[in-house]
Amino acid sequence: MRRRVLLSASAGLVALLTSCSSAAQSTAPQSTARRPTLEYAIGADLSFLAQAEAGGTPFRDAGVVKPGLQIFRDHGYNWIRLRLFHSPVNSPWPLPNDLAYTMALARQAKALGYKFLLDFHYSDTWADPQKQTLPKAWEGKTPAELVTAVHDYTRESIAALRAGGAMPDMVQIGNEITPGMLWPTGHLPEHWDTFADLVKAGIRGVEDGRGDAASPLIMIHIDKGGDQAATKWFFDNLLQRGVQFDVIGQSYYPWWHGTLLELRNNLAFMAEAYHKDIVLVEVAYNWRPTEYVGKPAPYPESPEGQRTFLDEVQRAVLSTPYGLGKGIMWWEPAVAEGALRSRGMFDDTGNALPVMTVFDKYTRGRTGR
Repeated sequence: MRRRVLLSASAGLVALLTSCSSAAQSTAPQSTARRPTLEYAIGADLSFLAQAEAGGTPFRDAGVVKPGLQIFRDHGYNWIRLRLFHSPVNSPWPLPNDLAYTMALARQAKALGYKFLLDFHYSDTWADPQKQTLPKAWEGKTPAELVTAVHDYTRESIAALRAGGAMPDMVQIGNEITPGMLWPTGHLPEHWDTFADLVKAGIRGVEDGRGDAASPLIMIHIDKGGDQAATKWFFDNLLQRGVQFDVIGQSYYPWWHGTLLELRNNLAFMAEAYHKDIVLVEVAYNWRPTEYVGKPAPYPESPEGQRTFLDEVQRAVLSTPYGLGKGIMWWEPAVAEGALRSRGMFDDTGNALPVMTVFDKYTRGRTGR
C-alpha cells in the first residue's frame, strides 16, 4: 500500500554488513532445535518508534511520558514487528529502517521481553501490492543471480542480528507478496516458478544465517485478509511448488481488504485448508475521519470507533477454527506528526487513545499465589 512517510533515514549499514559478513561464514555448528510453538501474538509494527522518540515526539500513558516500548508492554503487547530495507539511502522517501537501526530497536525490545518478527522487504523502499522494486544493488542480475543474492543477503542479515543480540523469533520472506516480489523477475502470475525459487532462497538464508540459534518461524505475508479466492489462489500455487513455511500472515485494513464477515470467512477457510497458524500481521483503523469521509464506515472513525474495531477483529481471530488464529499486529501505532498518525494509537498531544487498552482484559488478572 502507498504510505507517506516524513521521516529521515539512519546510517551505518555498510560498516555493520562488513563486520557481519565473516559471521555469516562462521563454521559454528547448526542447532538442531525445533522451531518454537507460536503462542498468541499481541503485537505492533513499531518500525518508526525509535526515530520518532529521537526526534522529540513524546508518548504518554494516562498523561505520563514513558518510553513507547514500555507503554505497549504495560498493555500486554508481547511482539514487535520491524521492517528491513536493503539500502534505504536509495529510497525516494526518507526511511530509517536499515540494519543498524533495526538491530538497535530490536535489541531494546528483546530486553523488555518482546519477541521479534523481522519483515524483509527485499527492496530499498516500500514493498507492497503496488510496487516490489529491486534493490539498486541487484539491478541487472539474472534470475539465478537474484536467487543467490536473496539467499546471501538474508543469511548475512540474520547472522548480523544474531551476533548483535537481536535474533528474530519469526521472519517474513517479503512483504505483502500476493503479486510476487523483486519485479520484474519475480512478478506474478507470469513467473510463479522463479518467484517460488526466490522465496525458498530467503528461507534457506534464514536457516544458514542462524548459526547455533533456534530456527525462527517462517511467515509468508499477503494482503488479502477478506479475500478468500485470492488467498486460495496464492497459497495453493505456493504450496504446489514446495515452499515450506510455518505461519500465514495477512493484512487487514477494512477500506482495502473487505468486511469483518469476509475476514471471518477467510480465517475459517485458511484454517480448514492449510492447517497453519494465522496472524493478522498488519491491522489498523483511524481515530479521526480519514478513509471513510463521505461514505459509510463499519465503525465511526473516532477514538471509540477505533477501539471497537480492534476489539471486534480480536474476537474474529479468536474464533478461528482449531485455535489457529494466533494474533494481531497493529501497523505503526507510534509515529511522529504526519499523515500516519491518524492510524496510530496516540493523539496529537501524544496521549494514548482508548484502543491501547483492548488487550488489557486478555493479559491482566493474575495477582500471584
